Amino acid sequence: MLSGLENKYVIFKLNSEYYGVNIKSVIAIENMENVTRIPNSPDYVKGVINLRGEVITLIDLREKLNVSRNEEPTDSRVIVVSTEEVVAGLVVDTSSEVIDINPQDIDNIDEDEENATLMYAQGIAKVDGRLIILLELTKILEY
Repeated sequence: MLSGLENKYVIFKLNSEYYGVNIKSVIAIENMENVTRIPNSPDYVKGVINLRGEVITLIDLREKLNVSRNEEPTDSRVIVVSTEEVVAGLVVDTSSEVIDINPQDIDNIDEDEENATLMYAQGIAKVDGRLIILLELTKILEY
């Protein structure tokens, strides 16, 4: 059923940097709306939304990855993702495209406890002159 999707990634931006998640983990891409804040939650938890009857926790990827905010995005999106255990929404600046990334174009990276972005990355892809940080969802969705 999902054959052929292992090399497809949803690409999005935080500031001017490109990030990607495997499309097999993506349920939907939604507009930001009606966020309910959760008291005493970590800074990166923006709140929850009601998405077609299901309560989804929103994770602000800027906060989680410690990416500074150059400007307030006007067209933020929520990428609803799922791992085996968790469904959550990732708040991103823009969601731009779905692309095929050849495994040979992905460089593995060493974990770096000092750099949150690299700690949550599974690799860096080089596509059409762009560097795209491919995120490891299981690590990002750990609370």
